[in-house]
Amino acid sequence: MTTPEQIADWVAAPESTNLEFKTATNNYQFDKLVGYCVALANEGGGKIILGVTDKRPREIVGTLAFDEPGRTEAGLHTRLNHRIPIEEVSYQGKRLLIVHVPSRLPAAPWHDNGRYLRRAGDELVAMSDTDLRAIYAEADPDFTAQPCSATLADLAPTAISAFQARWSRKAGNIRIAEWSHEDVLANAELLVDGALNFAALILFGSRKALGKYLSGAEIVFEYRSSEASGPAQERVEYREGFFLFYDDIWNRINLRNDRQSYQDGLFRYDIPTFDEVAVREALLNAIAHRSYRLGGSVFLRQFSRRLEIISPGGFPIGITPENIVDQQNPRNRRLAEALSKCGLIERSGQGMNLMFENAIRQSKPLPSFAGSSEHEVRLTLQGTVQDPAFIRFLERVGEQHLRSFSTHDFLTLDALHRDLTLSSAQRERLPALIEAGIVEVMGRGRGTRHLLSRSLYSALGEKGAYTRRKGLDHQTNKELLCKHIGDNNAEGSPLAELKQVLPALSDAQVQGLLHQLRAEGRVRLVGTRRWARWYLASSGVVS
Repeated sequence: MTTPEQIADWVAAPESTNLEFKTATNNYQFDKLVGYCVALANEGGGKIILGVTDKRPREIVGTLAFDEPGRTEAGLHTRLNHRIPIEEVSYQGKRLLIVHVPSRLPAAPWHDNGRYLRRAGDELVAMSDTDLRAIYAEADPDFTAQPCSATLADLAPTAISAFQARWSRKAGNIRIAEWSHEDVLANAELLVDGALNFAALILFGSRKALGKYLSGAEIVFEYRSSEASGPAQERVEYREGFFLFYDDIWNRINLRNDRQSYQDGLFRYDIPTFDEVAVREALLNAIAHRSYRLGGSVFLRQFSRRLEIISPGGFPIGITPENIVDQQNPRNRRLAEALSKCGLIERSGQGMNLMFENAIRQSKPLPSFAGSSEHEVRLTLQGTVQDPAFIRFLERVGEQHLRSFSTHDFLTLDALHRDLTLSSAQRERLPALIEAGIVEVMGRGRGTRHLLSRSLYSALGEKGAYTRRKGLDHQTNKELLCKHIGDNNAEGSPLAELKQVLPALSDAQVQGLLHQLRAEGRVRLVGTRRWARWYLASSGVVS
């Protein structure tokens, strides 16, 4: 609890890096509060005090903003994934709100939807590349590149041979297959100056060696036939080098991998609930990006229609669920480089892209990171095929065309199919998709809408749905508005009510139609703001 003496000291204090005062007499924008929380956390944390003037001598004016602080606190947590306590106090008979902003963790700047902010006088500005590099430089050195006490005798020769064979095929160099195991380790930078590093142990270590030197480097597989708590139907602990169990864990998942069928004319197709490419990429991500400094294991839980993979440590520095498709920053670079040499992962970070693209191509929900925190990453892969007709549409687009698609092309089609708001990256993909005849555009200016082409709805057997989404013609929409205004001419029609008449149109489109009717002399507007009502122009209502 903040004491009156503390508030008095803050109010009297000179400008400080950890205090931010806002008058906010009647209200305060939530987005601004979010921005200042981000900036203050990036500068070491502090207090935002609403109800006090900023200029000295400061005055206690009180605030009516955020009348339910608990709801605002919950909103901040949802938006930023950080707990930011808000305290409501009475001081000098006035209501104040004190927002307690914690400091960011080392090498982990806060952001709001990818906007890394700091304060500049009374303004919020984007952090510069120099600022961000300085913060990221706080990160600990690559754990997997550090030497460990294990020796060559602690590694499994079969695991090294499997890695060596993959590396030779990937590089197209048969000489790699002729190297000694010691040469393989040295050339892969897993043996440096005669000492093995932790990456070598994680990839090739025997069960005994992992238990002795790095017991947390294990994957625990569980199969659960239902959501009920209690012991799993099957549980296997893989505490040994990754190359000793990589195939076995997929084979175990595949034992219970049913196939979902759908019909397309005379042809029947089967889609596995769990896609092998997506599962293997998810497993590789867990190995390459988890924190080995934390003692927990990776948990892989298989249910009838979904997989959950829980990895110790939050997202790597600079990676968020929003930018994970575009950004890559391996937490364990030496380990990732070794996996790249043998072709298991791409240094360009394509693994996550493949997971998203395969989910869309199979009409499954997108990979989800819901429930992730600073201490762990939770990845859920859903296996249920949602709309077989969407798969048929993508097949009609053609494999050659699909191979040229970027991940954002697939995400754009998925968002349009599910009536979701497009991101800026997805909007940038629209011109190419329109030119290819896959997406259609309706309207102009602010009222522009995009929808999947008629050929999609033909493939779906839903030509009527296409007509509904495309909407009625321009003149019919105007007549519908006019009829509603006439039917309710006694009390007038507010804009919110008129939007209900044409729910498929945006606010700007409805307002545009009303202004056209007004210019034609058919309707008139009486009042302003919340009291504004639309009437027929021939009515006797006084403006």
